[in-house]
Amino acid sequence: MGLKFLIISLAVIVLFYAGLCGGLYLFQRNFLYFPTPEVQRADAVAVYLENDTARIKIWRTGTGNEKAVLYFGGNAEEVSSNIPPFIEHLNGYDIFLMNYRGFSGSTGAPSETAIYIDALSLYDLAAREYDDISIIGRSLGSGVATYVAANRDIEKLALITPYDSVENVAQSKFPYVPVSLLLHDKYDSAGRADKIGAELLIITAENDRVIPSRFTDALVNQFGDPAPQLQKIPRTHHLTVSSSPVFWKVLGEFFQSNRP
Repeated sequence: MGLKFLIISLAVIVLFYAGLCGGLYLFQRNFLYFPTPEVQRADAVAVYLENDTARIKIWRTGTGNEKAVLYFGGNAEEVSSNIPPFIEHLNGYDIFLMNYRGFSGSTGAPSETAIYIDALSLYDLAAREYDDISIIGRSLGSGVATYVAANRDIEKLALITPYDSVENVAQSKFPYVPVSLLLHDKYDSAGRADKIGAELLIITAENDRVIPSRFTDALVNQFGDPAPQLQKIPRTHHLTVSSSPVFWKVLGEFFQSNRP
């Protein structure tokens, strides 16, 4: 009776574990991407990229400046909400904000590979008009930003609440699951940090529990020269870091400064 109970118990555990792994594998992108509905704005114009079968909506502010900033947001962020403060604090830059596939007027389904393709296409679009291009990436978008920065020439790179890799963050959330074997979209910023030579700012939230500081520290340690400028915003967490006036002061000063 004891042996039979043990065998049944082990079988139940194995089945439960297999079901958990299978569910995470099949629905993993539902845990990573949270598409936002389309919005309308009067303070920016929409331009579109045609990639594969997808149509990517880009918000663009301003025309006629000599410099541009590309913005890649978080996994549930309505990026257009940044338009007013960007206009205020990034004086002298025209700004392009990308809606990922499936987000806010963009068609298609998000994936790491597809988003990288779209991000490079956005850079190449901007490069037709601007010789000076910089990038801001927040949370999930920090991985997109490092990819573009490692594959194109940029002037400045600002990473907000970044991570070393989505794989490492996910592994910490599911410590008993073989995340490296299951995960499609790994966003390995640390693996390409040594290919980035842009002037670099990293902003973190003091009480960030979504991306704990150890994952940002692991990324910082992979950058060479020039060393990144680091700024921790006090009394904020992952979602409220940009609500602090300190955040906008630091970001604005970084983009208005000249490299020594």
